[in-house]
Amino acid sequence: MTNWQYIRTEIEEQVATLTIDHPPVNSFNTQVVTELNEAMDQLLADDAVKAIVITGGGTNAFVAGADIPEIKKLLDQPGGLKTASELGQALFLKIEQAPKPVIAAINGYCLGGGLELAMACHLRVCSDRARLGQPEINLGIIPGWGGTQRLPRIVGEGKAIELILTGDMLTAQEAYRLNLVNKVVPAGAVLKEARGLARKIASKSRVPVAAALRAITRGLQMPLAEGLALEAEEFGRLADTADAREGVSAFLEKRQPQFGDR
Repeated sequence: MTNWQYIRTEIEEQVATLTIDHPPVNSFNTQVVTELNEAMDQLLADDAVKAIVITGGGTNAFVAGADIPEIKKLLDQPGGLKTASELGQALFLKIEQAPKPVIAAINGYCLGGGLELAMACHLRVCSDRARLGQPEINLGIIPGWGGTQRLPRIVGEGKAIELILTGDMLTAQEAYRLNLVNKVVPAGAVLKEARGLARKIASKSRVPVAAALRAITRGLQMPLAEGLALEAEEFGRLADTADAREGVSAFLEKRQPQFGDR
């Protein structure tokens, strides 16, 4: 793996853990985003990796938003904010459309771009001490990396408007009630829980996992009829795979399947 300044990766049992380590609160700047993009490309291309966990270095923050001094510089550059928005949006869309499951292990403050990153992940495991929100309005700006689009799709239009226009933070328990996170666990157990979930998914065949992710993430952007057609297409393709035959045979023979990711 490449040696980055702000990103660390490790792989164990087909699960990659990607840590954003930019003290003190793992804030996003251009270099962090660039390194995260490069790391994601490497992990997505690595056949030894079947699932990815993204977390923040330390215990204080997952990602507590953008680097504010850099935002100030962007305000003085013609088109600077739009360019930065497009850069982050492209990265988060890559994560959302990844053929491998990406799990956010939210170990502290998850604000602004941090929440937008977490929402682009397929699953979210959250510390009971975490705080989540889109506070950009307090800086005189709005979420620019997908927050105005993904948040209402997850928590509903009314609640998303409230959170974005007030900048209020949610507790982990409130986020769970809104279906913004999948699980809330004690602070010290976040990474263990996320890795366990990743290993459970990694034990399945990567072929139907990728098919399911395509059907879900792309289908949500389509009218229902088109989404159903996409599902039927993905379902039909699996008839030609060795793992579909192995899975059905193993069930009938009352044994554990031995998937080959084919």
